[in-house]
Amino acid sequence: MGRTSQSQSIRICCPDKKALIQIPSALSDELILFKKVLKLMGNRFEISVLSDNNIYADDCIQSVVVEIQRIESLLTTFREDSETNLINKYAGISPVKVCSEIYDLICRCRRISELTQGAFDITYGSIDKRFWNFDLNMTELPDAELAKETVRLVNYRNIILNDQNKTVFLKEKGMRIGFGGIGKGYAAERAKLLLKHQGIKSGIVNAAGDLTAWGFQSSGQPWTIGIADPESRNQPFSTLNITDAAVATSGNYEKFAVIRGKKYSHTIDPKTGFPVSGIKSVTIICPNAEFADAMATPVMIMGAKVGLGMINQMQKIACIIIDDSNQIHTSNNIKLAR
Repeated sequence: MGRTSQSQSIRICCPDKKALIQIPSALSDELILFKKVLKLMGNRFEISVLSDNNIYADDCIQSVVVEIQRIESLLTTFREDSETNLINKYAGISPVKVCSEIYDLICRCRRISELTQGAFDITYGSIDKRFWNFDLNMTELPDAELAKETVRLVNYRNIILNDQNKTVFLKEKGMRIGFGGIGKGYAAERAKLLLKHQGIKSGIVNAAGDLTAWGFQSSGQPWTIGIADPESRNQPFSTLNITDAAVATSGNYEKFAVIRGKKYSHTIDPKTGFPVSGIKSVTIICPNAEFADAMATPVMIMGAKVGLGMINQMQKIACIIIDDSNQIHTSNNIKLAR
């Protein structure tokens, strides 16, 4: 199958068609889209809500900003007193008691690691990054043995959890966890839940490309989302109409190295220590932004055939892959309009 044009649209097969056509009774012509763009968690967040009251909309958005800042304080590795840093500090020494929120998130991360056979692994923070600059100065790959040594400490099975005491213990000294592969999606999902709790029936939270949308536009139509073109990230290669769904894209178009004519993504395969190649971008569509964020990178690591094989065995999740030859591969529940 060849590459799509920019005008091409995507239809997601959904067994519950009512979810796509039922228009909430609260929508009216008086609703206005209020939007704020902010830098949070070191990334560009765009928060959009439909409301008939600009003051209330602003208050709701501000409450989301506070919530995302709170999440960042828990997940960051740039603050000495964050719970994430404490877990890393005491790796190989002693368990660390953490709040239920962090503990539950790590439990979910471990389950995703098991699901993806280790392609998703929050202990990626243990990777020795001296070999991976992914800039113009990177002209050679390290040898296979050295590459494997750089990921020696990456192993989600060495995260020891104690359900009773809510403690986390990294078994090996030098191990580090990080939430870069799931944190933005988690924050977007939490923001959506908070806005819905405050009565916002329609909106979008876009966390640097990991987004979640619910409800409908003021016209009663689903939200139209663009999927980034790997060759021109400011232009979508296609669009899809969604409601009550999340979309996350992982790609090699932001940070990569070209070595001997071959393009290598900044994403490292935790099993080999080498950067992945062969795929330009992976887009995941599912109901939950946290899960969408977490699944995009593993599919890129696993490759189109294995990755789609996994996705096709799961419910309520869809996937679009563009490979290095500009071929498009999709999960069984996606139909590309021609």
